[in-house]
Amino acid sequence: MTAADRIRRWVCSSPGTHIWLLIIGITSLVIAAASEGLETFLLHRTSSNIHALTKHPLQSLLISGFWIESPSSFLLYAVLFEVFHANVERWLGTLRWLVTVAVAHVAATLVSQEVLLLSIQEHAVPRSMKHVVDIGVSYGLAASAGVLAYRVARPWRWVYLLAVTLFFGVPLVTGGTTYTDLGHAIAVAVGLACWPLTRGRGTWGPVRWPVRWPVRGPTGKPVGVSRTAAPERPRSRRSRSSP
Repeated sequence: MTAADRIRRWVCSSPGTHIWLLIIGITSLVIAAASEGLETFLLHRTSSNIHALTKHPLQSLLISGFWIESPSSFLLYAVLFEVFHANVERWLGTLRWLVTVAVAHVAATLVSQEVLLLSIQEHAVPRSMKHVVDIGVSYGLAASAGVLAYRVARPWRWVYLLAVTLFFGVPLVTGGTTYTDLGHAIAVAVGLACWPLTRGRGTWGPVRWPVRWPVRGPTGKPVGVSRTAAPERPRSRRSRSSP
């Protein structure tokens, strides 16, 4: 099988991931080619901030998932899509993967923006934060990173979970928390909560070789065991006397 065939099979096995990535690539080219004024307009128009959620909630929730703020980071997102989204989609199937990502994106956006609105009402942050740019695909990536934990076999699963928890949890306890950090933590939690969707699916893990315990003699010391099969015990046959 050629490299082109392998790539084709990989892309066809996770169509949702690569269609999504293609759309993000197109929107990134639009942002890169736009003037400064048009770029600002597009980013705010496609944002899922408090103002947009109040005016057109469904549209802003849908469109915001197909844009990234910095086109120069597209290659990084492409790698992350292949590592997380593609593997989760191939493992769970397109429908289950899409449900996980969509629920996480909506929940993380709505909860983080609601917390931001409460902070504005308590005068903890300026009212201009209602119009802050809130776009991107990071909530979906965080959800895929969370649910992918169930793909890893024990005991490596706990190592993976620790790494994910530290990556998304450290910003919440270091004092520099942003509303996006809160959204990431919520998205990871949604991904972990989707464990029922992983039932009946396989796991990754090291090959488990059969363990051969040493045979011990009367003194308790290991005794070497021959790898050759033991000779079959001869069966005694009683000759039948003729009548």
